[in-house]
Amino acid sequence: MPPPAFDRLRALAIGSQAIGLILIITLETVMGDAARPWQGGVLVAMLVTASAIALMRLYRRNQARKRWAQRLKDHDDA
Repeated sequence: MPPPAFDRLRALAIGSQAIGLILIITLETVMGDAARPWQGGVLVAMLVTASAIALMRLYRRNQARKRWAQRLKDHDDA
């Protein structure tokens, strides 16, 4: 079965990274060198978000594999 045309997790990952990048650039523009700690915080938030999304993708992929294996088992038993 082909993957869905629209992947919400991928869209969420792209959107969160874009927002983080825009926020980092905006902080630099507005605050100058005083923005460094805030930019670090934004970077950490971006990494945490990316890690959470990667874990969700892994969980969903494993669930799909389990469902597929169960279908094969049910089909073989029939």
